[in-house]
Amino acid sequence: MTVPEHPLIGAVGPLVAAIGAVVLEPADQQDSDISLVWKGEVVGAVRLDLTRSVAGMIHQVEVELGAPLSELNRETKQHAIRLLDGRGAFVVRKSGEHVAGAMGCSRITIYAYLNATRDNGGDDVTGVESAGTPGKTVA
Repeated sequence: MTVPEHPLIGAVGPLVAAIGAVVLEPADQQDSDISLVWKGEVVGAVRLDLTRSVAGMIHQVEVELGAPLSELNRETKQHAIRLLDGRGAFVVRKSGEHVAGAMGCSRITIYAYLNATRDNGGDDVTGVESAGTPGKTVA
């Protein structure tokens, strides 16, 4: 697939890359793709890839926090979960597994952080216990 050459494509390129999508030729467009229309003419299409989108969100949070998620301390990991949740990362199927892999912890830990964050209105989740191990505080 080649990227069409057009001023609109150049203008939306950084946004498309940031959300983990790709730009397609109009001939390659499918019903689920988003048309890019310029003066009544379809000049390209955007195809979302939600798996890449979650990976992109993880990368953005790592850049913002200054380290890979796996190297963060517990408090900063909790902050990263709040950031990812605020960006919609957890509406994507199996995103918890992707985040857990990047963070170097279990899905249970991710969802414990996430549930505590949502229950506390986004406040600190220090001391949250792992859902699978009574009395064990998540790290």
